[in-house]
Amino acid sequence: MTRDTIEAWAKAGESATQEFKETTSEKEKALRTLCAMLNGRGGRVVFGVRDDRSVAGQQVGDSTLERLANHFKQFDPPAFPSVETVPLRDDKSAIVVTVNRGHGRPYYYQNKSYRRVANTTTEMTRDEANRMLVERLHAETRWEIEPATGWTLADLDANEIRVTIDEAVRRGRLEHPGSQEIGDLLRGLRLVKDGVLLRAAAVLFGHPDRVETEYRQCLLRVAKFRGVDKTEFLDNRQFYGNAFYLLSRAERFLRENLPIAGRVVPNLFERIDDPLYPPVALREALANAICHRDYAIGGGSVAAAVYDDRLEITSAGQLPFGLTPAALFLPHASQPWNPLIADVFYRRGVIERWGRGTLRMAELTADAGLPKPEITDAHSTVTVTFRPSRYIPPSRVTQNITDQQRRILGVIAQFPGGCSRAELIAHLSPVPDDGEVKTDLQRLKSLDLICPTGHGRGAKWKLVKPAAPTG
Repeated sequence: MTRDTIEAWAKAGESATQEFKETTSEKEKALRTLCAMLNGRGGRVVFGVRDDRSVAGQQVGDSTLERLANHFKQFDPPAFPSVETVPLRDDKSAIVVTVNRGHGRPYYYQNKSYRRVANTTTEMTRDEANRMLVERLHAETRWEIEPATGWTLADLDANEIRVTIDEAVRRGRLEHPGSQEIGDLLRGLRLVKDGVLLRAAAVLFGHPDRVETEYRQCLLRVAKFRGVDKTEFLDNRQFYGNAFYLLSRAERFLRENLPIAGRVVPNLFERIDDPLYPPVALREALANAICHRDYAIGGGSVAAAVYDDRLEITSAGQLPFGLTPAALFLPHASQPWNPLIADVFYRRGVIERWGRGTLRMAELTADAGLPKPEITDAHSTVTVTFRPSRYIPPSRVTQNITDQQRRILGVIAQFPGGCSRAELIAHLSPVPDDGEVKTDLQRLKSLDLICPTGHGRGAKWKLVKPAAPTG
């Protein structure tokens, strides 16, 4: 390390991993920053650089370094920064103090914990420090690696286990185990420790009746609501079972309850029906919710809720390891809260590793012409929201709307310039009676959902106000 090195750093300026102090008289501020760097990505503090980024250095003697080292003793847990003195000129030197990302986070200095945001050091809140502590202990004490007390191989779905192994081998994500014994297969998936089944094995493969008795947080709630709030249910069910069973039930519910978004193909006298949301994107969101949720929350669950204007998939817990909703849509490292459960989902081909799940959802919705999913993290719940880009006919305004009236609205939405009654009838299936359509049009007009231009059979009908957002 030379003067040129220090000058290059000074020219680059301060950042999340670099800060400058003119002299060691500012050591207490510097130590707070080093504490923040221990709690973050690591970094360095350079003494001997002025606010204008000029490299001036300071007189450095044995007592200077000794006083600095004494302040290191105030880190809790103990930390041992590296210190290097860099000769400059005129008997002056720079002092470079470097720390790596700490393994004992959260770190405290003088009984306070700090964090680094860009080039600023701020004190952590108690909640932030407690959350960091939980994440540090997570690797050794997390819920999924605790013993599934009282569980035996008979409590697991052997067929589901074999399907998982076969699919993992087929995808090249697991070596062939050379055995079909269930115990051997589970050991290959690291779901057995010292001859005892882990909780992750119960979550992944437990029989539904045993899961419902022992782990009631292995719960899926599904609902369809009339309108855009929770005032009125159209369907409301819940299921207990292992992860793969819950995933299949959730997918089936969405297939049965999501509307189809129709579109008219230009220059063709036909209508094409597409799923409102890409099924693969929904599967990705459901799988992420199941394998990344916090199973330590006893009353937690995964839920899928269908509204007229959106679909919400929720899971118990918070985004871990400092992740934010915005960061999930940028390239990021994969840090699953339940690594064993996530690993089995990956091997079976349900999810991708390396933090690609949310990026894939964004790509799939973009390909379908939909807005990017929205992710929120609040009240110990993570919610992924999908919204349509096309007009979705309402099921209720001031009164219920019939299925045929909703189909009429859907067809009219495909004709921005207006749709005649003849065109409307041609695009409806089954083909309705002309008198029925005339009555339905007048009813939708009275609800202020459509309006005509022109008169009689030559009138063109247009939408007045979509009842659901278009994204």
